[in-house]
Amino acid sequence: MLDIAGQLAHWIEEGRDFAVATVVEVSGSAPREPGAALAVDAAGQAIGSVSGGCVEGAVYALCQQALADGGPAVERFGYSDDDGFAVGLTCGGTVEVLVTPVGVGAPARPVIASALTAFAEGGSAALVRVVRGPRELLGAALLVRSDGSYEGTLGGAAQLDRIARDEAGALLGLGRTGTVDVSADGSHCPGGVTLFVECRVEPPRMIVFGAVDFAAALVRTGSFLGFHVTVCDARPVFATRARFPEADEVVVDWPHRYLSRTATDARTVLCVLTHDAKFDVPLLEAALRMPVAYVGAMGSRRTHEDRLHRLREAGLTERELARLRSPIGLDLGARTPEETALSIAAEIVATRYGGTGLPLTGTRTPLHGTGRSTGTAAPRGRAPTAAAFPGVTGSAASVP
Repeated sequence: MLDIAGQLAHWIEEGRDFAVATVVEVSGSAPREPGAALAVDAAGQAIGSVSGGCVEGAVYALCQQALADGGPAVERFGYSDDDGFAVGLTCGGTVEVLVTPVGVGAPARPVIASALTAFAEGGSAALVRVVRGPRELLGAALLVRSDGSYEGTLGGAAQLDRIARDEAGALLGLGRTGTVDVSADGSHCPGGVTLFVECRVEPPRMIVFGAVDFAAALVRTGSFLGFHVTVCDARPVFATRARFPEADEVVVDWPHRYLSRTATDARTVLCVLTHDAKFDVPLLEAALRMPVAYVGAMGSRRTHEDRLHRLREAGLTERELARLRSPIGLDLGARTPEETALSIAAEIVATRYGGTGLPLTGTRTPLHGTGRSTGTAAPRGRAPTAAAFPGVTGSAASVP
């Protein structure tokens, strides 16, 4: 429900009755991931999507039925070879959808309301619901926050709530949404109860080093992809809020010094657009030794070779250097800053999910990835080269 949490929180505030359908499991080629949701209120207004259009009509009807009878439902939609025009996913996959009534007075409404508020405000939290098991447990909800506090109950044995909190905490720590099979008494025995754990964590960071036109375009693209975007440059005349209004942060500091003191994690993306050895060599020396998701650097192939030589002299190993994506981005033939930002974003996405970066035409790989992050390297391409930075003037921060 993350994609429509803000709108649903508003519906709660207005006192509307509604039902929400959430994708809880997918297999094969399916257009939406677990957590995608469609909601319908008592007046028939609908928001969100669970399939990109394939089964929306049938899910809409299920939501109306849930509002009418007050009961949750679980429905599976798949492709039928006998009747390709029947309700189903013509793309060949299957989706399982949990429909939960959230009317005024519904037992799960207070917990879902708290979850929607937490999701809409950007807090880290996990909403646990029963999707398979005893009928009386379906649709029950438990909210687990990152500080370990919780709200609600799944309605079964006390052990079920306990293990649900443990599983939610583990998935929350990984930032993952998914299902967990346990027994009704709370032990790990498949075939008893299936829990759907929907997690919302702080957005991953994208740190863009170098306040250039390419950075402005990349900031917009990164924000669109859901990153918390920071621009860092040592020159205050260029690193301004006016030049980067869509950035979450604009920092004036030497890049390597800022990187050493700011928070990063395994989802962080570092894009080095400085294109100047005095900035990017000390920065990359630190970045390539950090457990981040992606490190890319802009520059011509000649600049890249010179950069590698300097980094080897600084003591980086070949294994560490192999993590560097340079020249940054996939080979799209990009020319403009916006096209270059698209090529960089494409490489980041391909790296995250193990994509090849090849045209889908003629390939037989699954169209919708599994969501696994892999170590597979996408093909490295080229990106237009930014002009080299001028030397740091007296107005810039001094070298530490």
